[in-house]
Amino acid sequence: MEELINKLKAEIIEVLNLEDISPEDIEAESPLFGEGGLGLDSIDALELIVLLEKNYEIKIENPQDGKQIFFSIQSMADFITQQKVA
Repeated sequence: MEELINKLKAEIIEVLNLEDISPEDIEAESPLFGEGGLGLDSIDALELIVLLEKNYEIKIENPQDGKQIFFSIQSMADFITQQKVA
């Protein structure tokens, strides 16, 4: 799981062009959106959806699940792991 979390951190930094942030700067449990986290916005959310589809071949069926899935790097990693097992 730790390997997946580190991979996700690097992919998010690359996809969202977060130039001043390194993977070590991102806490796996910190929120990705809003205050106290990376402060991502709705356009960033779309990029994360594309990242899941492109890199992990996972499609989010219910848009309502997005808020929970994209809460943090940890929640994304948990979702990817669950989908790969299913």
